[in-house]
Amino acid sequence: QVQLVESGGGLVQAGSSLRLSCATSGLAFSRYAMGWFRQAPGKEREFVAAIAWNTGNTYYADSVKGRFTISRDNAKNTVYLHMNSLKPEDTAVYYCAADLNGSDWPEREYYYDYWGQGTQVTVSS
Repeated sequence: QVQLVESGGGLVQAGSSLRLSCATSGLAFSRYAMGWFRQAPGKEREFVAAIAWNTGNTYYADSVKGRFTISRDNAKNTVYLHMNSLKPEDTAVYYCAADLNGSDWPEREYYYDYWGQGTQVTVSS
C-alpha cells in the first residue's frame, strides 16, 4: 500500500521559514519524480516545485522561485520543501505527489500517480 505523509506545516509569521517533509512508503521512491502542490482557500490546486527521479533537476513555480527549495533523500524515501521568506499568499494546504519515472511536464497534476493528504501552512502578516 502506497502512502505519502506530509508533515511540518503550521502557523508562522511573514518572513519566517518552514520545512515540509513528505515521507513515502510502499513505492520504489528512487524511481519517482516528486512534486509539491498547494491549494489556497477558494482557489484551484497549483504547482509549487518538483524534483526529477534520475537527474535531480528541480522545477519551481515563478511565485516561489528563489524562496523555496525542493530536495530529496532517497535513503529515507522522503522529499522536502524548504520554504524561506514566507508570505501571507503562501497560505495553503501543501500536498506532495509521486510520478513514476517523471514526465516532461512536472507542473501538471495529471502525471502524478500518488498523492498525500496535505499539510496546512498559514502565514500571518
